[in-house]
Amino acid sequence: MNEPHVKGPQLTESTPERTPAAAAATGASSADSAVTTIDVTGESAYSVTVGRDLLGRVPEALGDRVSKVLIVHTPTVGKIASDLRESLQERYAQVLLAEVPDAESAKRVEVAAFCWQIMGQADFTRTDAVIGLGGGALTDLAGFVAATWLRGVRLVTIPTSVLGMVDAAVGGKNGINTTEGKNLVGTFYAPAAVICDLRLAETLPKNEVLAGFAEIAKCGFIAEPEILDLLEADVDRATDPTTPEFQRVVELAIGVKARVVSEDFREGGLREILNYGHTLGHAIEHAERYQWRHGVAISIGMMFAAELGRMAGSLSDAAVDRHRRVLSSLTLPLSYPAGRWQGLLAAMQRDKKARAGMLRFIVLDDIAKPRVLAGVDESVLQFAYQEIAN
Repeated sequence: MNEPHVKGPQLTESTPERTPAAAAATGASSADSAVTTIDVTGESAYSVTVGRDLLGRVPEALGDRVSKVLIVHTPTVGKIASDLRESLQERYAQVLLAEVPDAESAKRVEVAAFCWQIMGQADFTRTDAVIGLGGGALTDLAGFVAATWLRGVRLVTIPTSVLGMVDAAVGGKNGINTTEGKNLVGTFYAPAAVICDLRLAETLPKNEVLAGFAEIAKCGFIAEPEILDLLEADVDRATDPTTPEFQRVVELAIGVKARVVSEDFREGGLREILNYGHTLGHAIEHAERYQWRHGVAISIGMMFAAELGRMAGSLSDAAVDRHRRVLSSLTLPLSYPAGRWQGLLAAMQRDKKARAGMLRFIVLDDIAKPRVLAGVDESVLQFAYQEIAN
């Protein structure tokens, strides 16, 4: 099978005052003046804006036709949601708030139905809009709600977590969980705009920031080694939301996803590389009843994928060790209990990434050289798991 390399449309970056890279080169203590626009092209084009103090751009993202707006948000950003509502009320006929649970608890059909009920009672039409304000799970939910109400209303996502900024809010995949697995019900539905206000990440607990960095590291492993270089050079600065290095790695990660989804919006080929570490990672999330942060599970999944790549005869010992070194520097876990293998295998076989009962994994031939590995013998999978088992 041919390697699905990351290629395709170039990003257009607009930095009115200075680029994050230039700010880092001058040793600046913050990147307040840098605003970057990353275009997602292809079937459903939109832009991702990255910078600080960007919430004033929401009306521009909503457009002129919108009359009513539903802001779906989590309790932790209730004050931000209220302030945003107040700023929009003079411009729109009605601005409503829908507070939903934090994290994966939001991704249930009952929560989506709560949002639909608000929209129905307010007579939302196809020219109205949904804003998703929160972490990755919240933007997944808001995207699903927007995609399914009247078969699609305008959607603007404002991710407030690192995971949301670099992964969940970008790309147009959304969904809810069922008792059988994660994201088994969902749609492909692109937002009208994504606004990544890095100021929102500055108050996050450090462990939440680091968990989100699993997806940033993933982008480094599959396509953008500069991310790994920045993490290895100074992990503290790279993970500090006030620094230009932080903005740079966020932009690089978003850029990887933008290039991939521009070429493959509906995951027919290239987009599959974004699942690096996710086959086992999703099984771990299911085993932990979605009480674990996504990035924590994906970190273990990437170590498994690295070991599997080594057993497939492609990935070098040095590249596997680099996985271990980078993920350890982020204080992310690298192992999972040995006795859980059979349950994880069963969960992987039910995962939506399996095709015709055949498990598919993304592995690396080298850093930034991903490929699909399908039809692996279960004994090989078990041997790879033993390398990460505790």
